[in-house]
Amino acid sequence: MSPPPSLPTPPYYAVIFSSQESGDTRGYREMAKKMSELAAEQPGYLGAEAIRDSRGYGITVSYWQDEAAIRAWKGMAAHLLAQKLGKTRWYRHYTLRVARVERAYRGPEPDEDG
Repeated sequence: MSPPPSLPTPPYYAVIFSSQESGDTRGYREMAKKMSELAAEQPGYLGAEAIRDSRGYGITVSYWQDEAAIRAWKGMAAHLLAQKLGKTRWYRHYTLRVARVERAYRGPEPDEDG
């Protein structure tokens, strides 16, 4: 699991990608790492958090300054290739949602013992 990113005061956008892996995950981890690194270089990218369970169900939430930044990311050539491989090889199914974050709250800070 990736740690929660430090985000600006809302509003901003969240792209919520939930997926169930297929049985064929050859090259998936490498591509996910590459996409994470590439996304972090994009204008308007604010951060991401992700988790995947032992049965291959995962959720990744990436945060963006605005919808223009999301559209630019969606259309990048390397990301288009990853999307194609996801549809044809890596995912049994997926759902993508785009939401505007209006409010955000944080809980108490952990104590010294964690």
